[in-house]
Amino acid sequence: MKIFLAVAGVMGLWMTLLAQDASQKQESRTPFMVSLTDLKWVELPERKGMQFAILSGDPKTGPYTQMRKVRAGTDNGLHSHSSEIKNVIISGVWYTGPDAASAKDFGPGSVVVMPGDWMHVSGCRTGTDCVFYQEGKGKFDFKPTAEQPRNK
Repeated sequence: MKIFLAVAGVMGLWMTLLAQDASQKQESRTPFMVSLTDLKWVELPERKGMQFAILSGDPKTGPYTQMRKVRAGTDNGLHSHSSEIKNVIISGVWYTGPDAASAKDFGPGSVVVMPGDWMHVSGCRTGTDCVFYQEGKGKFDFKPTAEQPRNK
């Protein structure tokens, strides 16, 4: 009986410590909340008319999340990215496809997931600037093909 009570006492202490640890971990987490108007936008020097605001990670070195703004009428020509990219369109009409003739338009609420090294065109249709949420599984790069212009 004494052994049972000792084991029960140790188990009770262990459960209390686990509960305290879980409680402390939950208290140390804070939500990330930011308004679109409060984001710190930075223009991409090599891509005039495109801006980004980093939410997490670092697109220069690895996985990231960010907001993107692209000026209406921007055409990116044929290019690829080394890593998978997911875009969720918030405003404007974003287009993408394997070539200009087959590119599809994607309005607000659309999700576009592009595998790494997929050759495609993309851009923002005239009329309204495009804003979208972007997740990258690796660092962000823009690899244009030699025969296509980079940006207007």
